[in-house]
Amino acid sequence: MKRISIIVRANWDEEANVWIATTADVPGLATEAATVEELRSKLLVILPELVELNCTDSDLPEIPIHIIAEQSARIANPHRH
Repeated sequence: MKRISIIVRANWDEEANVWIATTADVPGLATEAATVEELRSKLLVILPELVELNCTDSDLPEIPIHIIAEQSARIANPHRH
């Protein structure tokens, strides 16, 4: 039995103001969106097509997708003047 899941990393691009999705699990993924919710919607359309094109085999009726969103920020150091 072959079971797979897809881990997608969503990173915030400060300059472009978009979330950019990448994954090592499915070659060819290149998409972005203004919100994580929009990105999720796009991934639900794009990933099945890429899984089929890459002949990724699984005996699961549905393949789990894990979207891990990461955004960085900075705060002023109160100990530095």
